Amino acid sequence: MSAQTLHKQFRQLAKRIDGIDKDVYLQYKQDPLEPVIGEGNPDSSLAFFGRDPGRDEVKYHMPFIGAGGQKVRTTLYKHLYNKEMPDFEASLHVGKHFFWANTCPYKPVGNKAWSMKIKKQFQPIVADLLMDLWHGNQIITLGREAFLWFAINQPKEVKLQLEEFWATEDRFSNTTTICIHSQDGRSRQITLNPLPHPSPLNATWYKRFPELLDQRLKQLKVTV
Repeated sequence: MSAQTLHKQFRQLAKRIDGIDKDVYLQYKQDPLEPVIGEGNPDSSLAFFGRDPGRDEVKYHMPFIGAGGQKVRTTLYKHLYNKEMPDFEASLHVGKHFFWANTCPYKPVGNKAWSMKIKKQFQPIVADLLMDLWHGNQIITLGREAFLWFAINQPKEVKLQLEEFWATEDRFSNTTTICIHSQDGRSRQITLNPLPHPSPLNATWYKRFPELLDQRLKQLKVTV
């Protein structure tokens, strides 16, 4: 499916749902129907997959650019170039090497996770985005919501597979493989590499996140 068709489908669905944080879009003079969709290199073998955009993502109309996204980009930069990321512009540059997407491309009111009903409605379009706008096979998921998104609208055995995997102690160093499916029946096998959410509110894992991401990048032999 073309990027233009996906863009149109996102906007049409956004018109029919409640819960988009329109005040924030208005504050930054952004269209609340305009999705913050996949950005970066469609030919990268690696994609990053998160929950949904926040305030900064709306402001810059770019995914993974707020506090959590900067945590990811800072670790990426250090891994790739063996030095500290110097500034905001460098964080934009390092992101161009990879693909970025979310479970839902709109900021929810209060930054609360979108309901399962909404995620189920967006799932087929987001799956098409991953199928058609990105050509890789390795996904680093950020947080439980992003990881378990891959069970939505899937057979019960896939849901069970992912729930059992998430319950294991080594989930942030191990991997699991599933298939993603397009709306027209195509499928592609991908490997999920889960990590905790990099939010400062995630007290359990926030300080360890850079170490865990660096381990993933080394496992995947990520270079540019």
